[in-house]
Amino acid sequence: MTARTNTTPGVPVGAPAGRGTHTPRPGSAPLARMIASQAALETRMLLRNGEQLLLTVIIPALLLALFSSVDIVDTGAGEPVDFLAPGVLALAVMSTAFTGQAIATGFERRYGVLKRLAVSPLPRWGLMTAKTLSVLVVEVLQVALLTAIAFGLGWSPEGSPLTVLLLLVLGTAAFSGLGLLMAGTLKAEATLAAANLVFLLLLVGGGVVVPLDRFPEAARAVLELLPIAALSDGLRDVLRDGAGMPWADLGTLTVWAVLGLGAAARFFRWE
Repeated sequence: MTARTNTTPGVPVGAPAGRGTHTPRPGSAPLARMIASQAALETRMLLRNGEQLLLTVIIPALLLALFSSVDIVDTGAGEPVDFLAPGVLALAVMSTAFTGQAIATGFERRYGVLKRLAVSPLPRWGLMTAKTLSVLVVEVLQVALLTAIAFGLGWSPEGSPLTVLLLLVLGTAAFSGLGLLMAGTLKAEATLAAANLVFLLLLVGGGVVVPLDRFPEAARAVLELLPIAALSDGLRDVLRDGAGMPWADLGTLTVWAVLGLGAAARFFRWE
């Protein structure tokens, strides 16, 4: 009996036919799969970075425990944890989506990582989407940890969880866009200094641990327009006061998200 040979293109003539023979299919993977793979990689890198974990997890947790237990800041009537927990949740979002992401992406750009990604089939907006998705994964862990600590300190939240989720997602989009814009336009060292400086300034002046009504009226009118103030006030209105949908804060966060992500997509430089 004569053996059957393979005539498949790309396979040497005369090679025996049978199972295990494959025809090459060059081309990029589906876009959704590329974004998911990049998001998984970004998440692993975030979780393996000890310095970023200190900034994004340990510092907010310590602030919540310290200021809730020690009478350092006048948080008004009621339990201090009821005022502080929403603000610290907002701080956790900012530290991950803005500060941590800006610093990490800035040094990826400096060391040529983004330059190599630029020649891959993954589009620029796909990379930004993947980074934002990885931030959301880390934030889920942050929120779970901070919520557990707050409950241990006697926190009694009110309001709708869906409203809280919407605020957190919009806040993440706003800070992610601003972080990517900074990382894609400044040098890595400048990004490191600026991101940490902004973090400290907004920690004090963003309504996180110090109520905005403690500031002069002119300064308060400006601070209320910041994304950290909109996020912390919106979360506080829902979780402490049981308010409905905070449309003004949601509108402020939406404007920052559109402007930040749009500017990052327009001006981000890969090298």
